[in-house]
Amino acid sequence: MSASPDEGWLDGDSGRLIRPYAVTNGRTSASSELDLMSMVVATGSGDYSSLEPDHTQALGLCLQPTTVAEVAARLRLPAAVTKVLLSDLIECGAVRAEPPQPSSDTPNRVLLERLLNGLQRRL
Repeated sequence: MSASPDEGWLDGDSGRLIRPYAVTNGRTSASSELDLMSMVVATGSGDYSSLEPDHTQALGLCLQPTTVAEVAARLRLPAAVTKVLLSDLIECGAVRAEPPQPSSDTPNRVLLERLLNGLQRRL
């Protein structure tokens, strides 16, 4: 049986063996202003010629509207790295982002519970 191409880059529960700066080619800040609660969704268009495998994975997670925080959690990458990847996708036209909608004075309990559950899963 042959090993998958990603097998050498993963270490069970530890996750990726590739450093985050390698994923972003050393870039530390996103070119687009993204909040953790910004909604991102694939546009179905854009120039995919320069996409790396991490970009492709992120794009696949954006087929349905989702938050930047959710994409980061599913990619198992730091939020800053995910923002750089999503910014690249926004620049090539593959993804569009909408800032988080301002809420009323009282926080949305369901949203806060989802956020807490996501954070607990990451820890």
